[in-house]
Amino acid sequence: MTTASERTRPRRRGRPGGLEGADLLSVARDILLREGYAAATMDAIASAARISKQTLYRSHASKQELFAAVVRDWVDRGRNSMRPHLDRLRRTEDLEQALIDLAGVLHAAVLSPPVVQMRSLVIAEAERFPEIAAEYVQRSWERNEALLADVFADLARRGLLAAGDAGTAAQQFTWLVLGAPLDRITLTAGASRFSEEQLAAIARDAVATFLARWRPVSPAPKQV
Repeated sequence: MTTASERTRPRRRGRPGGLEGADLLSVARDILLREGYAAATMDAIASAARISKQTLYRSHASKQELFAAVVRDWVDRGRNSMRPHLDRLRRTEDLEQALIDLAGVLHAAVLSPPVVQMRSLVIAEAERFPEIAAEYVQRSWERNEALLADVFADLARRGLLAAGDAGTAAQQFTWLVLGAPLDRITLTAGASRFSEEQLAAIARDAVATFLARWRPVSPAPKQV
C-alpha cells in the first residue's frame, strides 16, 4: 500500500544505484588509468557510474575538471599516510635503523603500481594541463618533503642530525632513496623493477650516504 507521503516524495534523478562523490571519482580514475585521458570519455564514465551524462556534467562541467578532481581526490586519500612513520622517526633513538625503515616505507608507497600509474597519467598530461600537474606535485611530493623536513629539524635540535637546511636534507634523503627505482619504473612504464633485495640495498646505501653528510661531527679528541 502506498502512503500519501510516498506518493508526494520527489523521485531521485539519475539511474538507480548511481554513484556520486568519492565513489564516482574512483570509477573515473579507473577508466582514466586504463584508457588514458584522451581515450576516456564522459559517456563511458557516466555509464560505469550508472548515472546519466547530464548528471555527470552537473557535478563536473568538463572532462578536464573531472580529471583535476580525480587527481585531487587521489592525493587527499593518502594525505596523512606518512604521519605515523614520521612520528616514529621523530621519536627514534636509533637514527640509522629508523631511516632504513622509512626508506622501506617510501619504496612500498611510491613504487606501488597504483601510485606509479597515477604519476604516469599526470606526467603524460602535464604539458596539456600544467596546473593539474603542479597541484599534484605541491599536494603530494612537496607536502611530504615538508613534513619530513619538520622531523629532520626536530632531530637536529635533539643532536641526532647536524644543524642546517632541513628542507635540503629532506630533498636529498628522498631522492637518494627513490631516485634510481622511480626512474627505472617511470621510463619503462612499470615493466622493469628492482627486486626486494636490490631495494633493501638501495635503502642501506642511501641512508649511509645521507648520514655521511648529515650526521653530527664529533669533536676531535684533545691532544695531551
